[in-house]
Amino acid sequence: MTQVTRPAAAPLHQSTTRLDVSTRPRGLTDVTAAVDRWLASIAADDGLLTLFLRHTSASLTIQENASPEVLPDLVDALDRLAPRGHPWRHDLEGDDDMPAHIKTTLTGVSLAVPVIGGRMDLGTWQAVYVMEHRDTGHRRSLTLHYLGT
Repeated sequence: MTQVTRPAAAPLHQSTTRLDVSTRPRGLTDVTAAVDRWLASIAADDGLLTLFLRHTSASLTIQENASPEVLPDLVDALDRLAPRGHPWRHDLEGDDDMPAHIKTTLTGVSLAVPVIGGRMDLGTWQAVYVMEHRDTGHRRSLTLHYLGT
């Protein structure tokens, strides 16, 4: 039997924070730079970043950041999937209420992103966005959790 000696692994550490995000009405807010700044502040190296948005009428997505037409097209597509004019039962906060919940269900509130060399391992044209599905902007709370070296 051959024994393989491996170098000692770097110790793992974890960090968490909450990031407040001011959103625009029915639009996408790029949070990539803010998340990268936080990763730098904790001296992240290689690991996994989990992002969790603590809301039911906004969501998270990784999407193209180069072509300005992509983001409004996404908003339009989601509007077609969950239209405002449908007779939804839940409308306590207005006619954008239930469509916002449906859009959040379709797009999700959490992401897991690899971190390599202290930065999110996003593709060339990718960014992390908070998607606001309501007619007015809000302050949204984004929880970040890093586990790595």
